[in-house]
Amino acid sequence: MEKIKWNGKNKAVTFSYDDGVKQDARLIGLFDKYSLRSTFNINSGLLSRDGSLIREGVRVDHSKWTPEEVREVYKGHEVAVHTLTHPNLCDLSREDVIREVDGDRVRLSEIVGRDVVGMAYPGGGVNCNQSVADTVRTETPLKYARTTIATNDFEIQDDLFLFKPTVHHANFGDLFELLKKFVDLKTDEPKLFYIWGHSYEFDIDDSWGLFEDFLKGISLRDDIFYGTNAEVFGLV
Repeated sequence: MEKIKWNGKNKAVTFSYDDGVKQDARLIGLFDKYSLRSTFNINSGLLSRDGSLIREGVRVDHSKWTPEEVREVYKGHEVAVHTLTHPNLCDLSREDVIREVDGDRVRLSEIVGRDVVGMAYPGGGVNCNQSVADTVRTETPLKYARTTIATNDFEIQDDLFLFKPTVHHANFGDLFELLKKFVDLKTDEPKLFYIWGHSYEFDIDDSWGLFEDFLKGISLRDDIFYGTNAEVFGLV
């Protein structure tokens, strides 16, 4: 990633949320309230499905939007690839990686009516490797792909196809510590604060209010650029 500046600013904040679940609407309401921008990574092959997950002993809704709803729900934010059906790409052949990734890109582009340029690798743990990243890099038109490996820093990274986020939103201790560091940071070099997660995770312990406190703290600052993933990477 080139060392860029954002509208003359040296600090930027972006968010990334996976799976395309119904809770995204509530989250988007908060982002819009505080003039923040996010990227939403969607499995187009799983749209319209109702369901639930058990996380930390709590059952949470994991229902998906219909294709017709997606364009309206995510307007004003970026839509990105999360593969067609959410497999672990490390377990697939090169041909199946291309089918899952580029098939999702094509379908999402048709749904939202604009180019889809990025992705987040699906699944937790080891959900990508160099071979998968190189396949996405060379065999699809995508421009970046995010991992789930947190750095706990704000450094600019060179490889956008094995991009590491700063922090997962549910790590609230780290999240608020990083918030203070970033707000107080004075720098002549570009620094990026990248937060990721799944919006259904806020339902596990009803941490919506706590996350809104974070959004209040990070938003509406004159020295910070707020953009989608593609915007902070200088791709649009």
